[in-house]
Amino acid sequence: MRKIALVTGGSSGIGRETVKALVEAGCRVFSVSRRPVDRADHICADVTDEAQVRAAVEQVLQEAGRIDILVNCAGFGISGAVEFTELSEAKRQFEVNFFGMVNMNKAVIPAMREAGGGRIVNISSVAAPVPIPFQTYYSACKAAVNSYTMATANEIRPFGISMCAVQPGDIATGFTDARAKSVAGDDVYGGRISRSVSVMEKDERGGMQPSVAGRYIAKIAQKRKVKPLYAIGFSYKAVCFLIKILPCGLANRIIGMIYAK
Repeated sequence: MRKIALVTGGSSGIGRETVKALVEAGCRVFSVSRRPVDRADHICADVTDEAQVRAAVEQVLQEAGRIDILVNCAGFGISGAVEFTELSEAKRQFEVNFFGMVNMNKAVIPAMREAGGGRIVNISSVAAPVPIPFQTYYSACKAAVNSYTMATANEIRPFGISMCAVQPGDIATGFTDARAKSVAGDDVYGGRISRSVSVMEKDERGGMQPSVAGRYIAKIAQKRKVKPLYAIGFSYKAVCFLIKILPCGLANRIIGMIYAK
């Protein structure tokens, strides 16, 4: 039976490539984003608006009858020193990257429960286990995605619904240029804010192609069984493993040497 998938953030980057990969795998895919897309199964909706989310999910259910797969790709990044970051910006980061995902899951889980199963894939980041200085709020909201995923997976497992989080590393997408960057206080911090963001952006621009990440996510979305957390690529799997086994203080000093010097 052809699977029905719903992908947020489907207009660009990893989300767009995930849509392509799922379509190539034979799924009927509905995409959601704030931006209009010239695609029959695209729905314009803001994941931070609960009413719009409910309407989007209801539209998919009316047209396709069910939702087998949900992939939460919608998100953006901010950077800057915590001391100088406006609280409204930090809250917006969580509203989109964390609570936007929560809104989608809250709307889709009842339908999956009634259908007797489903798969939910939340897009996290290697920045969750490897918290990056001057990208603190992004790291924090992705760490929240991981904790949410692991806890919720246990809540919904008896209904046949599985949930996991995929943690990409550096990906060469428009995400880099779209990041809301602030260098406020850079003089106070001795130029470390600018240097840190420069290192991050260089790594991202030379990173994995989004098509590779999209195919990986699509593969995870269709697996028979899943683990709670995945990293994309051997190097990032190795980094996540090392962070687990190294003493916390040593691991954090190493991260600081890379991103906060």
